[in-house]
Amino acid sequence: MTARDALMHLAGTGSALPGEPVDNEALSGFFGISGDWIDLFVGTRTRHFGWDPATGKITHTLADLCAESAARALAAAGLAAADLDFLVLSTATPDTLLPTTAGETADRLGLNHLPVYQVQAGCSGAVQALDLARALLAGGHQAGLVVGGDVTARFLRAGQDASDLATQELVNYVLFGDGAAAAVVTAEPHDARAVAVRGLLHRFAGLGRPPGQIVGWRGLAEPEPDRQMLFEDYKTIEEDVPALAGEIVWELLSTAGWTERQVDFVLPPQLSGHMTDRIVAGLGLPPGCREVSCVRDTGNTGNALPLLQLHRLLARLAPGERALSVVVESSKWIKAGLALERPTGEGGQAR
Repeated sequence: MTARDALMHLAGTGSALPGEPVDNEALSGFFGISGDWIDLFVGTRTRHFGWDPATGKITHTLADLCAESAARALAAAGLAAADLDFLVLSTATPDTLLPTTAGETADRLGLNHLPVYQVQAGCSGAVQALDLARALLAGGHQAGLVVGGDVTARFLRAGQDASDLATQELVNYVLFGDGAAAAVVTAEPHDARAVAVRGLLHRFAGLGRPPGQIVGWRGLAEPEPDRQMLFEDYKTIEEDVPALAGEIVWELLSTAGWTERQVDFVLPPQLSGHMTDRIVAGLGLPPGCREVSCVRDTGNTGNALPLLQLHRLLARLAPGERALSVVVESSKWIKAGLALERPTGEGGQAR
């Protein structure tokens, strides 16, 4: 497979995490949750918030973070906003229902007279957005911007004594953080640093299965103040995600025509630090395959996470090396992922 056979290419990436990292001791002080319990149960050390958990004051909106990460991705690619043909943004937590956060982000970047899409999704949203970008590139566009991000201010209450919450809601106070990340995608390799997307998986797998996660919506009004807005079936997720991740690995290998020994990096699902360890251990990849994760430092940032991992990968991926990005969305069970390769040269491939 040559560089021109790739589905699309990643020309540059960028990320944005708001404020200073919040460690488990600080999180314990904000929400009354044991820091030791967080360490033991989740394995995440820090996360970032675009709001003050003590007061609820908003410091960064989702549009702020998306525009910042997108500008950094453009700079990394060496492209200007005028070079873009489209923008696709994925999120589960838009700033408003209308106008869309995608439109607000485009405005801040100075984009105009081009298609702008917003995908409503959970953890798999970034891959869904890349899938849409792939179709747009196949239809004749040359370059586009994919952005993913989420914020928690609407769903985690400042000053909440979360220790009294039901476990399915409590866990959300320790799993999630805020952030955004972006990637510039092109139909042809932009330069020798471009990473080729050799395979892309995006498949609904939730027929007849109850959701593993529910995020409610009530807008500005709160007619049901006691209604549980967040539900996380962590036990079911813990049981089912490793098996789904294994299925994704083998489907991606089959699509790309690779063997497991030809994979240099794996970007595993990022619900929590401890679960990531369990997933990687069960994937059956060779010992030399290196892990690219960020959840221990960022928390689960939802739509941003796969792109945050890609941002870290691009700094490490050498010519001729390959990677698999594995994504599972538990809200209604979606399997997603990418097979990635940095070619050795013009028209070259890894091995």
